[in-house]
Amino acid sequence: MFAEAGGPHHVAHFHAYYQNEVGIYSLDPIELIAGSLPKRQHRLVEAWAELHQVELMSDWR
Repeated sequence: MFAEAGGPHHVAHFHAYYQNEVGIYSLDPIELIAGSLPKRQHRLVEAWAELHQVELMSDWR
């Protein structure tokens, strides 16, 4: 997780990359808010994020 200097971030989120695609997922609730990933990778990212949601929110803060 990293912050872009000068970039406004209004919603807690993270980026997930797979090959040439990127999905941007909000942390609460965990859902795809921009971009896209193949269905299988999308499900894996959501499952992983649900398991690590508390840690992700802590890192965001």
